[in-house]
Amino acid sequence: MDPIIIAALLVLGGATGFLAGLLGIGGGMILVPFVLAILSAKGVSIYISLKLAVATSLATIVFTSLSSVRAHHQRGAVLWNLFVLLAPGIFVGSLVGAQWAARVDAKVVGVLFAVFLVFSATQMFLNSKPNASRRIPGRIGSFGTGSAIGLMAAFVGAGGGFASIPFMVWCNVAIQNAVATSAALGLPLAVAGTIGYLFAPTTLGVPAGTIGLVYIPAVLTLAITSVLTAPLGARAAHSLPTASLKKIFAVSLYLLAAYMVYKVFLQQVTY
Repeated sequence: MDPIIIAALLVLGGATGFLAGLLGIGGGMILVPFVLAILSAKGVSIYISLKLAVATSLATIVFTSLSSVRAHHQRGAVLWNLFVLLAPGIFVGSLVGAQWAARVDAKVVGVLFAVFLVFSATQMFLNSKPNASRRIPGRIGSFGTGSAIGLMAAFVGAGGGFASIPFMVWCNVAIQNAVATSAALGLPLAVAGTIGYLFAPTTLGVPAGTIGLVYIPAVLTLAITSVLTAPLGARAAHSLPTASLKKIFAVSLYLLAAYMVYKVFLQQVTY
């Protein structure tokens, strides 16, 4: 890779790791738009680069999640009983979602990504108070919810926090615990999604070093700095007030949704 691209990926990895630890989102919502921009600058067509960005993001989240969840676990914030309920569905949904996403129109990926970002941001920004009696559903309900989260997260290359955190907060889980548990849930999601993308059909025009739809050189470069900064973000998450953490989460999602709409529609995806 070009030294400028390597430097950009290292900086991006550092920023992503910090935000992943801070917000429990796995970092995919940061990675996808910027990896898309980097690949486009490298001369890869927007149609191919969007799918590569999604797959590469999920593969990077494997490393980021390991670092982030370790930091949250040390603070006793991960609700492992909730992890056990949601993780099986998330794994299955992510595996299916990766295979599905590899075969659909790039505009569909972009639209769904933006819509779910706006939905998640609005839930957080409004800070609506959930019914005090509402709790996480049982095994069947949690499997179904996890499957839906995993399916969409693999489809857009995110760690699932954009859906799992609002869901947990809606079920009266404290925001800090929701962030920490979401970081843990990002690991099975990212592993399953990465497996799906590694075995997805490779399209013509992908950069050298790509396996399936995963751009391996970018994954390794991003991982170097993201694993170092994720614990710093986790530390910040436990020191910020709940209201501030929710607003930071919401604003970041609105900005990323706007960027994705710009890339997919205003720059006209061609096939």
